[in-house]
Amino acid sequence: MTTDEIFREEKPQAADFRFNKAVAQVFDNMVNRSVPFYGEIQRMIAELAADHARPGTRIYDLGCSTGTTMIGMDSLVDPGIEFVGVDDSDEMLEKCRTKLTDAGISRSVQLVPGDLNENVKIQDASVVVLCLTLQFVRPLYREKLLKKIFNGLCQGGVLILVEKILAEDSSFNRDFIKYYYNLKRRSQYNEMEIAQKREALENVLIPYKLSENNLMLREAGFHHVEVFFKWYNFSGMIAIKKTP
Repeated sequence: MTTDEIFREEKPQAADFRFNKAVAQVFDNMVNRSVPFYGEIQRMIAELAADHARPGTRIYDLGCSTGTTMIGMDSLVDPGIEFVGVDDSDEMLEKCRTKLTDAGISRSVQLVPGDLNENVKIQDASVVVLCLTLQFVRPLYREKLLKKIFNGLCQGGVLILVEKILAEDSSFNRDFIKYYYNLKRRSQYNEMEIAQKREALENVLIPYKLSENNLMLREAGFHHVEVFFKWYNFSGMIAIKKTP
């Protein structure tokens, strides 16, 4: 993996974070150093997906980035099930296509450019994954996207959601952010990198509380929601679509 040094040099003016070519080249290193237990989260997603995927359906990875989630699922999921990766970054999709080829994935895979704020289509899905993606969807469109996912899932289908979150109480929120930045320091990010990335993400990554995400999922129609991962200000949830 190419080392993430995107914010190593001081930038004269802060700009919003973008998933451009520079980020695509270092993205795998970035998330492995920035997301707690990232490898274990990916393993858990693959395990959950394998147990809920159904023959004749599709698995959607929304905000598929460089394809790590699809590669992880490939060895566990029935090879007859089609994968659909959606991302609004052409550079990410290009990197994803290369990684899938290098990994020797032979199943049917569609890579689709799409803005999750607007034009995503979900059809015949048994599993939909939103791994660190919903937090980048503008709040105005999140409920609409979740409803679209719910409608595109077959009965018994699941949504696997991993998000950076806010604590329910502001005092814990301050502590959790402190612990999170300590993790970044342990991952060899310096103070300038931490500060500059925080500023770049300020208007782009908008986290919700765990309870707010839970409420959105239930209002979208999901019958049951369960937390499968929690680390301070990160959480993984699985929501199932069932007839009441």
